[in-house]
Amino acid sequence: MSLFNIGLSGLNTAQNALTTVGHNVSNAATTGYTRQNTIIASAGGQYTSSGFYGQGSNATSVVRVYDEFLTGQLRGAVTASAQLSTYSAQISQIDNLLADQKGGLAPLMQKFFAAVQGVSDTPADPAARQNMLNAGQSLVGQMRAANSYFQQLRDGVNTQLQSSVTQVNAYSQQIAKLNDQITRAVAAGGGQLPNDLLDQRDQLVSELTQIVGVKVVPQDNTYNVFIGNGQPLVMGTASYDLKAVQSSADPSRTAIAYTQGNGNVVEMDDSTLTGGSVSGLLKFRSETLDSAQNAIGRLSVTLAQTFNDQHKLGVDLTGQVGGNLFKLGSPSVLPKSTNAGNSLVTATISDTSQLTTSDYTLSYDGTNYNLVRMSDNKTVSQPGAAATYPLTISLDGVDVQIPTAMPANDSYQIQPTRNIASAMDMAIKDPAKIAAAKAPLTGSAGAANTGTGTAKVTNVAPGASKPLTAITATYDGATAKYIFTDPTGAAVPSTGPTPNGSAQDYVINGITVSFSGAPANNDKITLTPNASGASDNGNALVLAKLQSAKTIGGVSSYNDAYAQLVNDVGSRAKSIQIASTSQDSVTTQVMTAQQGVSGVNMDEETVSMLRFQQLYQANAKVIQTATTLFDTIIGIGR
Repeated sequence: MSLFNIGLSGLNTAQNALTTVGHNVSNAATTGYTRQNTIIASAGGQYTSSGFYGQGSNATSVVRVYDEFLTGQLRGAVTASAQLSTYSAQISQIDNLLADQKGGLAPLMQKFFAAVQGVSDTPADPAARQNMLNAGQSLVGQMRAANSYFQQLRDGVNTQLQSSVTQVNAYSQQIAKLNDQITRAVAAGGGQLPNDLLDQRDQLVSELTQIVGVKVVPQDNTYNVFIGNGQPLVMGTASYDLKAVQSSADPSRTAIAYTQGNGNVVEMDDSTLTGGSVSGLLKFRSETLDSAQNAIGRLSVTLAQTFNDQHKLGVDLTGQVGGNLFKLGSPSVLPKSTNAGNSLVTATISDTSQLTTSDYTLSYDGTNYNLVRMSDNKTVSQPGAAATYPLTISLDGVDVQIPTAMPANDSYQIQPTRNIASAMDMAIKDPAKIAAAKAPLTGSAGAANTGTGTAKVTNVAPGASKPLTAITATYDGATAKYIFTDPTGAAVPSTGPTPNGSAQDYVINGITVSFSGAPANNDKITLTPNASGASDNGNALVLAKLQSAKTIGGVSSYNDAYAQLVNDVGSRAKSIQIASTSQDSVTTQVMTAQQGVSGVNMDEETVSMLRFQQLYQANAKVIQTATTLFDTIIGIGR
């Protein structure tokens, strides 16, 4: 037992404590730094006949002021904030595009139909006709531009996912290296923890969680980090890389895959990746980008198809039957990259009024073909064992044609409207080709008729020709059919009748004429060709009325459908923004709580510095006292 040794131990303890305080102060602004404390313990006592006398103090270790629960909470809050922030930033781009009152689709649709109305007002005016073509060109140009913008966003998501995968791999490798360094440092330090290395590892994990949600499982002195459904990113000192791969279902999408121990690359389902900016990108793509682009495609194909169908029922300035006014794209069919066969599946749109904004999946399980609407998993099944090919399966106005039998477990993704707007264009350039006049044939009942039969043109097939002379349709009560003759009495070739509800359709020179009512025997209906469309606006009036017709789903007009899209995206953007702001507030609160425990408080450190400084001075005084006593004893001996 020595007063010198006791004082020296106190000096060393005070010095170590001051070193820790100084380290805290110097790292007060260091991101991810956790406040450290020096653990001081008594050096114990030495037995004498008069009892145990103390031997001073020791600094046993330096520990982090660390709360594992708060740190875990902070990781969860940070990854949720990153997801919502990324989603909000992405969806706001679509919201800004659609809500543009000057450069959006809504004003261009208004201008186009105003131009159509101008043609109906003055059908022979070349300027009005040219204005209609110009307005149509502007409209289709904006349709293509909107689709192109969506594609740019899609490419941007792919690029960001590739960059994110690179960052995740870099963080995983660094965490694995730190696991190794920490393990070695603990072994070399006799079990003492390397606090600064632990802080570095925690900071890397925090930065990793901003990119993708992970689960951290501590084991001994290492972190095991898992992603998705338990796929490992870090196991001890080993890291496992993710890969950005082309989606097997849709080559235009970048998917994330993990590498198995045997080297196989397995594509991960987007839904398994939760949290972080990666999840925000994936949710934006699947929940908003896909449906918004599909909605623009549905609007473009519905407008073009319904307009074309009506335009073909009219006659242009030269007296010819109208053709298509708009060019259309076609649905996309994407075979899965793992398919064993290639049956060349195709898809066509049969009814634009039934179209949705969903994509579809066609698969064969060995027994049934299943066409699934991906938005809600509605399924249409058709047996495949005794199927006759080519086989057609229909859902929501989309016909999927299967020319040959598919191998079991093969699948295709059907995108009816995704990129259909990219090919939209004007089909005519000549203003005279606008079919503003009424139908190529008009039906008028004979004055002597005793029945109520009527006739009207309901369709004009591509390449149809208008008869040169009037045609007389005479009803034969015995056969319940119409007989067609020209002015000389010669028979006019026709096909039919084909039942169409309560009416019967006949096709003459590619022109479908629908007869309805209750004709009497020998009743006559004269089908007169429309010789010229110069002063006729019958078809233009009907075309103009398409603006307000419920052509989409039977409940929405073009403007209604676009307004609904704008409203849906705007509402979702606002909802995501509110959620992001709220989550940021939660994250701030959790961070404040965590920093309240683990952060460096300069006031506290100042007090600790003064306390340990006084401790140092007091122990120096102990040594000085011991010296005085020793000098006194030496003086007595003299």
